[in-house]
This record gives sequence, structure tokens and C-alpha cells, in this order.
Amino acid sequence: MLAAAATALVLYVVYQRVAPLIEGGCKAANGSQVVSLSTGQAGIAATIAGVAQRDALPARAVTIAYAAAMQESKLQNLSYGDRDSLGVFQQRPSEGWGTPSELENPLYATSKFFSALVTVPGYQRMPVYQAAQAVQRSADGDAYQQYQPMAATMASAFTGQDAHAVWCWYPGKISGTAWHGGVATELSRTFGPHSTVVTGDPEMTVRVGSPPEGWTVAAWLVSHAPQYRIESVRYAGYAWSAADGRRGWVRSVSPATPGTVQLD
Repeated sequence: MLAAAATALVLYVVYQRVAPLIEGGCKAANGSQVVSLSTGQAGIAATIAGVAQRDALPARAVTIAYAAAMQESKLQNLSYGDRDSLGVFQQRPSEGWGTPSELENPLYATSKFFSALVTVPGYQRMPVYQAAQAVQRSADGDAYQQYQPMAATMASAFTGQDAHAVWCWYPGKISGTAWHGGVATELSRTFGPHSTVVTGDPEMTVRVGSPPEGWTVAAWLVSHAPQYRIESVRYAGYAWSAADGRRGWVRSVSPATPGTVQLD
């Protein structure tokens, strides 16, 4: 029995070390604090930060959204839940949040969450879990509190308060010309209208208004790289490469164009 348990433990440890190499993963860092995420979780986190950028909401709002989403779905887009709850925030069609198909769209679900959050008086000053509960009205509102530190670290990274703080790695090789049309469309849906220019084959440039916005856009691009066949992202003198994504962001040898995020 003990031998079987020991074998199981060894296999589990090996899986924990090998699985990220096979499946890919992402990191969000704030100084010495680092949060590990699946690529799916990071993509949703980047979308939440992008919607906040679009709506000119503070990082505190993103922290609240992350705490709620981690408690409700572990930051996953679920097609099921308690009673008729669905999606990242487990919102219920029967309570007027939207249709099932709408709530399974993280962009829509996030927009609805923030629309409700901004109506909560003083939400930026109250504890994170209280603000999340004011929106969610969960049976156990205290449960959001356990995710506050993680949510704050993620918010600093994904909203660009910390530079080059989000990176991902993926199994296999991302190849083929980047899907410029898809990138431009989804960036506009998430962040609002963005000026995107194809400057060469296959380079594309996204104009941004500030360093935090630039790093928020860069985090979105990195965490959606496979969907849009993005092989590299460059911003503010740093570069991320899908071919060596585990290294994170490194100093770029290419000169940076001020106010632009570039991708291949």
C-alpha cells in the first residue's frame, strides 16, 4: 500500500513538471509574486483587462473581477454551473444577465460584470470581496477573499502597471502568416477602436496611448498567440517569441517605434 502511494506521488510530481511542457502555460508577475495560469485562463484574464482598458476602469476593478472569476469558475468559461449559471462569472440567464450564448462569451460576460460593478457606491474603497459580492450576490460572499492577493498580482501584470509581466509558452510550433484581420477585429471588440497597420509581411503594428495600455495589449497578444498565429510580439524595447516563450520578455535587438506594439 505504501509502495503504491509512493509511486502515485512520484507520478504526480513528474506530471506537474512535465505537463506544462506538453500543454503550455502562462505566468503573471508582480515583483517576486508570480501566478501560474493555464493558457485559457490567461486569455480570459487578458480579455478582462482589455475590457477595463476600453471602459477606462481602474486596476482595482480588474482585481475585483479576477477574484470573482477565480471563485466562480477558476477563471474558465464554463458551459454549466449551479442551476442555470454559466460562463466565467457564473451569471444566470434567469436573473437577467443575458442569454446562455451571450454569457458563454467572456467579452460579453465581463462587460456585464463591470456594468454592475460601477453602480456599486464606493466599490474602489471597499474590500475586494465585498465589492465582488455586491455584484455576484453569492451564497458565500466571504469566499472571494481568498483570491484577493492572487487577483491583485494578476491585475498589476495584465493591466500593464508592471511592464513585461505576462508571458506564455505553447506546445508545438506556431507557424503561418499572422491573421491580421482577426487580430484587428478582436482588439477593437475588446479594447475599443485601435489603429492597426500592416507594415510589412508579416509585421503588424498596433498604436497605443500609454505604456500601461501597451503592455495590456501585449499581454492580450501573447495570451492569444495560437489563435491568431502570432510568432512574436515587441514593445518598448522588449520582445516575446513563441519559439522560446518560457524565457518571457527579453531585450529586443530591433529598435522600438514609440507608441506601438508590433507583432509577426
